[in-house]
Amino acid sequence: MAFTGNFTADSFKTALFNGDVDFSADIFKIALYTNSASLNGNTSVYTADGEVVASGYTAGGELLTPTVSTLDGVSFVSFATVSWSSALTARGALIYKVGGTAVCILDFGSDKTSTVTFTVEFPPNTNTSAVLRLQ
Repeated sequence: MAFTGNFTADSFKTALFNGDVDFSADIFKIALYTNSASLNGNTSVYTADGEVVASGYTAGGELLTPTVSTLDGVSFVSFATVSWSSALTARGALIYKVGGTAVCILDFGSDKTSTVTFTVEFPPNTNTSAVLRLQ
């Protein structure tokens, strides 16, 4: 089984402390993967291995729009909902900085299939539920 949970990539943690990630200036994408992908906390960069292949899906995924906020001592990043207008099946996703590090791996828990539009809706942008949080 390729996906074993959700991970913040180790390479992202290092890049963050080295000042190599800027959510206000860098470009981020989300790529979709099948269960044949091998993604985990050690994933360091975007890979096409195991990526979804479907009509209407472009290798490398879609652009993401990040929002950075701070509340009650927690800084957090959330992303706007992203959709593909196609029928496809995905088991998980990789958020990554274009030309840079993997940020996080998302495990959907099982294969998710769309017949018309595939949508990844992120949790609310709050200090307790955003995809990325630093306390």
